Amino acid sequence: MFHYHPLEAASVLALGATLCALPSAAEAQAPSTELPSVTVEAPRTAVRAKPAAPKPRVRAASVRRPPKPATAPAATAAPAGGARPRETLAAIRDGLNRAPTGQTQTTIDRSQFDNRPAFSVADVLRDSPGISIKQGNGPRDFGISIRGSNARNGFGIRNLVIFDDGFPVTQPDGLSRSDLIDPHAYGAIDVVRGPSSALYGNYATGGALNFRTRPGGTIDGVEYGVDGGSFGYLNNYLTAGKKVGNFEGSLFASDARGDGYIGNSWFNTQTVNFLGTLQVTPDDRFTVKLINNDLTTRLPIRSSLNQFYQNPFQQGCTTGATAAPGCATVTLFNNGFNAAAGTDKETAVQAGLGRDDRRTIVGGRWEHDFDNQTTWRNQFVFDDRNINQPTGSTSAIGDFPSYNYMSDVVRRGDVFGLDSTTYFGGFYNTLTASSDTRNVMPGGNATLGSLSSNLLSTTTNYGVRAREELNLTSALTAVAGIGWEATSLTGRNTAYSYAGAAGTTTTVITTADRQFQNTAPELALLYRLNSEWQFRGRVATGYGTPQVGNLFVLPSGASGNNTQLRTQKNLGYDVGADWTPNNALKLSVTGFYEFFKDELVSQATPLAGISYTFNAPRSEHRGVELAADWKFLPGWRFSAAYTYLDEVYTEYVENITNGAVFSFNRAGNKIPGISPNELTARLGYDQLSGPLQGLGGFVEVQWKDSFYMDNANLLKAPGYELVNLNLHYKTDLVSDYFKALNLYIEVRNVFDRTYVASANNISNSVTAAGIQNPASVLANSTNSIYAGSPRAFVAGMKIAFK
Repeated sequence: MFHYHPLEAASVLALGATLCALPSAAEAQAPSTELPSVTVEAPRTAVRAKPAAPKPRVRAASVRRPPKPATAPAATAAPAGGARPRETLAAIRDGLNRAPTGQTQTTIDRSQFDNRPAFSVADVLRDSPGISIKQGNGPRDFGISIRGSNARNGFGIRNLVIFDDGFPVTQPDGLSRSDLIDPHAYGAIDVVRGPSSALYGNYATGGALNFRTRPGGTIDGVEYGVDGGSFGYLNNYLTAGKKVGNFEGSLFASDARGDGYIGNSWFNTQTVNFLGTLQVTPDDRFTVKLINNDLTTRLPIRSSLNQFYQNPFQQGCTTGATAAPGCATVTLFNNGFNAAAGTDKETAVQAGLGRDDRRTIVGGRWEHDFDNQTTWRNQFVFDDRNINQPTGSTSAIGDFPSYNYMSDVVRRGDVFGLDSTTYFGGFYNTLTASSDTRNVMPGGNATLGSLSSNLLSTTTNYGVRAREELNLTSALTAVAGIGWEATSLTGRNTAYSYAGAAGTTTTVITTADRQFQNTAPELALLYRLNSEWQFRGRVATGYGTPQVGNLFVLPSGASGNNTQLRTQKNLGYDVGADWTPNNALKLSVTGFYEFFKDELVSQATPLAGISYTFNAPRSEHRGVELAADWKFLPGWRFSAAYTYLDEVYTEYVENITNGAVFSFNRAGNKIPGISPNELTARLGYDQLSGPLQGLGGFVEVQWKDSFYMDNANLLKAPGYELVNLNLHYKTDLVSDYFKALNLYIEVRNVFDRTYVASANNISNSVTAAGIQNPASVLANSTNSIYAGSPRAFVAGMKIAFK
């Protein structure tokens, strides 16, 4: 059945620095690690020419005119240690979120996904090396991993920080979710890789993402688009933008819905994203940001590996009593609080599992130029995440409002006669919430039973950051940065248990009051040998504290004391080179080696939707990232993004209980959830002239290698190769009302491969004699796997109005 759902006190930080004066803009450079470079213009850089006097209007049908030849974004890098001409300090500050000097970074430009039906971040982020994607709990909820950083997390995004137009959309507890991201809204996406806590603070152990909406001046009108295809998918979206005088604004809105390709996975989600900037005076700019996402979706139950092989798309799973082989079920208390009245095994359809969430983000930014060399920026964000998530035998219900304040100064000057760019800033953010976990009981529509637990929690972070970029020569830039941060986690978890048919209530209260202080230094060198070669070297650190909720979940999934969790820290080394012999070829390679201490690792528990988190004392992450962009003939283009990961425990003893406690040394084992090889490659052609100008297409291959699912390395999730085909056509229109038309159709998973889109880590188990159960037993461990989409056809069109 298809369902419809309607659209539904900051402290001022004293900043002080004695800074010198000579203009330079090392920070503003666009490192040649971009693949490809961004062509989206920043506000205030383009002035629309005054149109010529119109000829008498002819009301006949619109006339097609060929578009200008499509060109790929330029791959040339900015000079090392030098600024682009007329680079503003505001642009330099923006560059800290987009492409920090000396750091491994890729920018995915809109030209790479503008001619395809991009439903989610999974459709676009695979164009960057270092990125891995796994399906989460919802249509657009994806786990995003940089260098394996988030590959073990059961839901949402951790271990990296996400920005939207420079406004943080990672909450103070380190959790991000991609439900609110509709790729149609964005002009570019920046992927910053490697430990980044010196610049981005807590949770940036893997790096950062910055999603950039299209400036209103580049839209200059209204665009309407629609995508539709297999499994009832339909997305209507609208983009409007304009630059008028001193104001520039853009608005994006979309309504997406579908039946889903797995049983009980229909969805309905609405997104609004607004950005407006007003130049109040020559020295003052105000920017306002608004994002709102409403999500209603049903959710299937994650399968075991054997259930995936039997029934990957959970068909024939109406009720537990008549379920087809391979249907996943949950066990529910008939009375809603204990087994005294019996239990019932129900499917996701029967129980009515799903999510009904809202996310609202409101941000404001004031930038003031003291002079041509110094800019002060103040930014405030209110972020409210409201959830109602019956995802298994329990339902999570809560409201998570947070506040985030940042203030910083950027100044161009000189140090001992050398051009420099200096950054200094402070920040404060906090989240206070009360969340309930309630039992789900039989009756359908996720009928709620008694309270299972309540968590009162507060997460607070505050600290300072400093960064100096120094042009040692015209070709060599040195970067030094440091961040200090204090984190406070307080929580009071009340667990409820019920005895007998009367449900006599017993409560167990566990409290936590953890204080952390972390410091993160970084050093980097960027050397431009000549116009073709650029080299990068970097050593940096990252840290991430646990979430309050992690402190109260036991390996069984029940509430309890896990308050001993420690901060995870990593020290990483990057060495990279970029070769750009001409405008047609760009190659980039980066090798990295990261040492983790107390790495936070999550694995599934017997309770659906509940993960257990532990510290692995020491582990190592190493790998290689390759990126290529080659326009080898007119109209032809080949691009590829490849990542190799080798991630192992170097010190970790796991204790497993079955009557007695049995210990197993995991040193030397691969960290589960990490695919060692991932590749996205695309070969495309666009007709640049003649009657078929604007017609093009591409073939895309995605490869993900198999990976271990458990700490003992006994069970593997299978790898896969997918092939996607795309055909598109874009043309300008000669009309009083229309500017351009874009049509496309795509066949995804052409060969209809059945594959694993997500596999959460599973727990190892032992016999009473202390012998580890083999892979044949682990293959029956549930709450792990979601299947990927079978062959799907998606078509779409966009039309731009004047």
